[in-house]
Amino acid sequence: MSTTMIAPPAERLFTAEEFQAQPDDGRRTELVRGRVVEMPPTNFLHGVVCYNAALILGSFVKARDLGWVTCNDSGVITRRDPDSVRAPDVAYFSYQRIPKDSPPKGYPAVAPELVIEVKSPSDRWKEISAKAGEFLAAGTVAVCVLDPETRTVGVYTADEFPLRKTADEELILPGVFPDFRVPVWQFFE
Repeated sequence: MSTTMIAPPAERLFTAEEFQAQPDDGRRTELVRGRVVEMPPTNFLHGVVCYNAALILGSFVKARDLGWVTCNDSGVITRRDPDSVRAPDVAYFSYQRIPKDSPPKGYPAVAPELVIEVKSPSDRWKEISAKAGEFLAAGTVAVCVLDPETRTVGVYTADEFPLRKTADEELILPGVFPDFRVPVWQFFE
């Protein structure tokens, strides 16, 4: 007796535009190489550190009228064909990348200069490093990963091995802002 194998149907891959058009059902999701990936809810401390990061970065940027700061997992296209739409906790786009008078209606067509991610208890360093690399490949200058558990920040750039800063050190981002300096502990208070 001969058996015939029937191949499973090919998984449907979404474009960034199709992903954006999906109804908001309250789930936290990202699009990774065309596949919708659900992210678990974050905890209280994660929210506090995200708020602090947005406040610190937003105050700096607004005082100097430099650009846009987004938070709350605003989507960013990091790859095409298959598409990926990542949701940074906090991101900075200069007015050179997104002009002041024309904010995009959907996902930006450019990568932010700076991404700040806050490590959740469920996050694994392998995935965090891969996501940072994806942002860098898309044109992001620096990715900062804040770790509430160790009160440290990892700074990823395309030109250097990731730097680690402890709570008693200052975070500087010369490739993004020549005059930005903030004590790392401020993100975690």
